[in-house]
Amino acid sequence: QVQLVESGGGLAQAGGSLRLSCAASGSIFSINAMDWYRQAPGKQRELVTAITSGGSTNYADFVKGRFTISRDNAKNTVYLQMNSLKPEDTAVYYCNAEILVVVGHMYSYWGQGTQVTVSS
Repeated sequence: QVQLVESGGGLAQAGGSLRLSCAASGSIFSINAMDWYRQAPGKQRELVTAITSGGSTNYADFVKGRFTISRDNAKNTVYLQMNSLKPEDTAVYYCNAEILVVVGHMYSYWGQGTQVTVSS
């Protein structure tokens, strides 16, 4: 059984910062890509940022220069450092990971989501 658990969400003021964490646990051999998505009320889920097992990253245009994704492979954890937060960043943030649970078999898993609310 594999589980992804997000933490660190909450309320922040515009211009403030939050740090999200997503820890994977269970029968894990290795983790490939780890991603952060977000979904605002009434809108589709969108990719925020992604990081490969080797540390290569990409960011959506709306977070470039403000958000930083990182990972600690030893802890099976991905982080999202969010700086210069804007009210439009308000959304539920979801962690996604491609996890090798059996040799030769990679599966995609989702966390339960964590609410981020940014006030004006």
